[in-house]
Amino acid sequence: QVQLVESGGGLVQAGGSLKLGCAASGPIWSFSTMAWYRQAPGNQREWVATVTSGGNTDYADSVMGRFTISRDGAKNAMYLQMNDLKPEDTAVYYCQIVTLGRPYWGQGTQVTVSS
Repeated sequence: QVQLVESGGGLVQAGGSLKLGCAASGPIWSFSTMAWYRQAPGNQREWVATVTSGGNTDYADSVMGRFTISRDGAKNAMYLQMNDLKPEDTAVYYCQIVTLGRPYWGQGTQVTVSS
């Protein structure tokens, strides 16, 4: 069973930074894709960023230039460096891995940005 555990959430002032981590365990295919999503209260879950097994990255327009996604293949870990945080970035952040054609989700970590 694939399991994902997020870490690094918290409370930060606008303009500050946080770094989220995601540790994956279980039967994970080498050519898996990992991603971050977030869900604010009352909103649908939205995609934030993706990193492929080859290191290619993609970002939502709302976080482009402020967030950086990365992964450590040897550790099956993924990270999200978030800079210049804004109140609208407040949400529960979830990591996802798609391996062997199936998506798996973590439990989420809360990020709160105060104005």
